Amino acid sequence: MNVKPKHSANWWGTLGCVLFGGLLVLGVAYDAPIYQRPIAKITSVRNERPVKQQDEFENQDATVHQRINAVLINTIHKGQKITLSNTYSRSGAMDQPYRVGNQVFISKLTRGQQSNIKGPKRDTVVALLTWIVISLLFIFMRSAGFMALLSVGLNAVLFFLAINIDLSLKNGNVFVIFSLISVVFAALTLWLVLGWSRQMVITLTATLSGTALAIVISLLVFALTHERGMHYEGLQYVTTLPRPLFLAETLIGSLGAVMDESTDIVATLFELQAERPDVSRNQLFLSGRNVGRSIMGPLINVLFLIFVADTFPLTLLYLKNGNNWGYTYMMNMSMGVIQSLISGLGIVLAIPVVSFVASRLMKKRVMTDDNL
Repeated sequence: MNVKPKHSANWWGTLGCVLFGGLLVLGVAYDAPIYQRPIAKITSVRNERPVKQQDEFENQDATVHQRINAVLINTIHKGQKITLSNTYSRSGAMDQPYRVGNQVFISKLTRGQQSNIKGPKRDTVVALLTWIVISLLFIFMRSAGFMALLSVGLNAVLFFLAINIDLSLKNGNVFVIFSLISVVFAALTLWLVLGWSRQMVITLTATLSGTALAIVISLLVFALTHERGMHYEGLQYVTTLPRPLFLAETLIGSLGAVMDESTDIVATLFELQAERPDVSRNQLFLSGRNVGRSIMGPLINVLFLIFVADTFPLTLLYLKNGNNWGYTYMMNMSMGVIQSLISGLGIVLAIPVVSFVASRLMKKRVMTDDNL
């Protein structure tokens, strides 16, 4: 009796997933009829001469006016030809050029078939990138990739629910809400990725302990310094009390960094115990500390690079518009630096916390098994 190899079945399942995703992306590229907003496909573009501009700070740019012909591809006016116009800058700070083949959302048609562009139709690009990510996860990670995707999806749902809860509670504390939801974030993610096991419990305990310790120390520092130098006015688009919102944002960022580190340390210690069942608690603690030291630097640098990427565009904008470094730092960078420092504090504190928790709980299991 011939048995079909398991890996062959897995590859066929992966191939089916990839093909299904490709068809889905192709369908999204032609899904204009399901939209109620009018969408037009650009058929020709004529660019006028660039017009050079210079502001009082000697920043130079150029704007280009485009005359665009397009055809409607949905609504009851499907097939009608229209003319559009667009003005974009060479810097592309607040606008963009359009090319033949682009699909754009437009405003309602006027009698002269004139309309304005409301923005590009981006769902095809989003669907393509999502398909590539999901396909690679299934190809290289198999079931682990599926569980990772599932955890991301469920966490997104929880995040959406937390925001709705905050909006429904007129005087609710956003920090308290997201503190509770962060515990659920961590537990759900680790349960889906590691399964319900002692490794999951140890990682969750260490993650929550390290994160809580970093936040508590930060709050003590804020209280001792009376929050001097905390420029909450630098937070953009804040429509509620900025302090709880800042703390909630910091908590989520620190939780992610500490969870990453805790998972690596605990996984390494479990592998060490599997190879050397007679390893002592003190040896586990020292090994965990050594692993933490080796990954602490890269993690802190990742936090710094994320901070730089987030603040870089506005920093250049501030400086190019005549602001000095002090004002730019105060209004655009200071809060991000504080968040990075708190997350870095969590990473450093998590090393002894994770090593201690893991060494105690792991050896407890070994001793119990020996006594049975």
